[in-house]
Amino acid sequence: MKNRFFSIFPLLLLAFALGLPSLANAQKVNQNLAAGSVLEMIKKRGAIKVGMSTFIPWAMRDKDGQLVGYEIDVATQLAKDMGVKVEFVPTAWDGIIPALLTGKFDIIVGGMSITPERNLTVNFTLPYANSGTHLVAHQEVAAGFKALEDFNKPEVVLTVRRGATPATAAKRLMPKATLRQFDEDALALQEVLNGKAHAFVTSTPTPAFEALKHPDKLFLPIAEPFVQGAEGFALRKGDPDALNFFNNWILLRQQDGWLKERHDYWFKTREWAGQVVE
Repeated sequence: MKNRFFSIFPLLLLAFALGLPSLANAQKVNQNLAAGSVLEMIKKRGAIKVGMSTFIPWAMRDKDGQLVGYEIDVATQLAKDMGVKVEFVPTAWDGIIPALLTGKFDIIVGGMSITPERNLTVNFTLPYANSGTHLVAHQEVAAGFKALEDFNKPEVVLTVRRGATPATAAKRLMPKATLRQFDEDALALQEVLNGKAHAFVTSTPTPAFEALKHPDKLFLPIAEPFVQGAEGFALRKGDPDALNFFNNWILLRQQDGWLKERHDYWFKTREWAGQVVE
């Protein structure tokens, strides 16, 4: 046994020696990845640039023109926990992913639903919020409508926000309907309020909020959301350190109840309504 060990000992030494460059190269690659992470850019800059778009109650302007909403709270707390400032970069929704990829901001915190199509282009964190797709309809134009099938007809006009997940859901579930796309939720909703469309398809809780605000014109023909969604932060691919950090931040803020408390405030109450111009 002793002689056999000494006969293979040179081979073990050779294998170890050959492995050293590979280990060194791997370590160098890891160091380069860490140095190139968006986290390092954020720390050097002293601020995190957040891409977002206005959606009630995710992000809105208050009566003084300041941004408020669930996303604003989330991004502000994230920056505070990182020890940096937050800079919001309002961006048209249909161009927000290209803007991220070209480096106009570091991350998207904008109520973006995780989808396979988007995930081919960007990385998503763990979900930090869960919403759904629902619709609110005009009482007269959509009188008698009680199910999704009632809206899947050529003579039915639906409004959506361009590039948003509800637009995709509407095309898939109500392909026969006419879809009118707008750059802002307010414009899509106004089309229904004016009686020029049957329903506005959007994310919860907006349909319920709008039905409460306009009980003389709007109603919820379907009791529950017909699509469930999960929202995550979006960031550029090839940055495992940033993805690890943001995932762990979400986990910790879920565990301490902070995310739930903020989500419940913005999505389950209307205490904030007096702050904003709707």
